[in-house]
Amino acid sequence: MKTVIVAKLRREEKFTLSFTKDKKGGGRSTIWLHPAIELAFDFDEVTRPSLNRAWIDELMRSANSNDGMTVIDEPVVPAR
Repeated sequence: MKTVIVAKLRREEKFTLSFTKDKKGGGRSTIWLHPAIELAFDFDEVTRPSLNRAWIDELMRSANSNDGMTVIDEPVVPAR
């Protein structure tokens, strides 16, 4: 998600980000992301994970839609 968000903001694009509050149907939230708004990313691990291109493409498609970016689970990449 960071990859897509940073790419959009670097291009001075503003968009919404929607996500569910919990897995039990506790509602959803939408936030407005704009290049002028400070944003920080906080990670539990020091190592960077490998990027899943299919997930990045799907997140970017949703970020470019009229509905804005929606948080989705990362698809499983088949082992090679």
